[in-house]
Amino acid sequence: MSAPKKVVLAYSGGLDTSIILKWLEIEYGCEVVTFTADLGQGEELEPARKKAELLGVKPENIHIEDLREEFVRDFVFPMFRANAQYEGLYLLGTSIARPLISKRLVELAAEHDADAVAHGATGKGNDQVRFELAAYALNPEIKVIAPWREWDLSSRTRLLEFAEAHQIPIAKDKRGEAPFSVDANLLHTSSEGKVLEDPAQPAPDYVYQRTVNPEDAPDTPEFIEITYEKGDPVALDGNPLTPAEMLTALNELGGKHGIGRLDLVEGRFVGMKSRGIYETPGGTIMLEAHRGIESITLDRGAAHLKDELMPKYAELIYNGFWFSPEREMLQALIDKSQEHVTGTVRLKLYKGMVQTVGRWSDHSLYSEEHVTFEDDAGAYDQKDAAGFIKINALRLKLLAARDRRVK
Repeated sequence: MSAPKKVVLAYSGGLDTSIILKWLEIEYGCEVVTFTADLGQGEELEPARKKAELLGVKPENIHIEDLREEFVRDFVFPMFRANAQYEGLYLLGTSIARPLISKRLVELAAEHDADAVAHGATGKGNDQVRFELAAYALNPEIKVIAPWREWDLSSRTRLLEFAEAHQIPIAKDKRGEAPFSVDANLLHTSSEGKVLEDPAQPAPDYVYQRTVNPEDAPDTPEFIEITYEKGDPVALDGNPLTPAEMLTALNELGGKHGIGRLDLVEGRFVGMKSRGIYETPGGTIMLEAHRGIESITLDRGAAHLKDELMPKYAELIYNGFWFSPEREMLQALIDKSQEHVTGTVRLKLYKGMVQTVGRWSDHSLYSEEHVTFEDDAGAYDQKDAAGFIKINALRLKLLAARDRRVK
């Protein structure tokens, strides 16, 4: 790859991406544009601007953008319409953030006439795949630089030596080994590595950052109501909220009640297994609520087909194929299924648990007249079931007869 003249770097302001910033300038002699996305990670991001300026980046080349609404509206909500869970458990909090970051990297590269983008993902994880597949899907000509796959700064000691040699500020807590690695956004917090690497050992209490220990959660249940329109939550206890406001409010509620903790050993796309501690309080509430409203508004055939397709859809997102035609095809099917997923769900929050306790909708398919144990006034003729059973039993009877005959 020929040396790029200008690179747009996904920049957190932390030590690793600050080292990458300086390394790019030294290795390629290129100009660096920094991009810092506010996806609701809960950190003050203006220090990233000051850090970039300190490292010599021109003010006009520093971008800090609040993408919380776009993140939830255009990425999280569509994913939750599918009830997506990777390997049946993981709500894909890290996976779903990467395509949006890549999208803005590519857009900024076009705006700045840059010929490359760069990220700080390592060569062992999934994020490198997610960043790069998204970038290439949006601009097939873009160059992607992954310093962790190229440089010889293979240890924490080497990184710190590089930082000191190039006057990159090092926080006191960075001189020792970090106890674990954290990735956070409005949907979740992910913790991996170091003290969490032995899957036989319970995660220390200090790993959890968004949720109280369920045993320490309030002793009194809390009841909330979430209103849906076409598969997306739009109001909490009758109060209209934007997508980011909704997830923020549910995070607060879920965190208070210890909801959304997950200790998972997952199969990475690159081939190895890894152990992660995930906290997805608001997302866990949303998943339960969405299934609650679907239970009365979605036809059985449509619901079962969605559940059959969900693992594939979740795997596509986990593996980095958000911008693939197959994900978009599945999204069109999922969105079609949500046309009547409108109504309200009542939920009980209590000591790590979220449970649907009521649901109602003008679009409901539930007919009390048909399912009542009392007189149904002719709404359903039970004699009809006999023919239904005989037709469905015919092939089973033929199979049984054949098996008897050939024994």
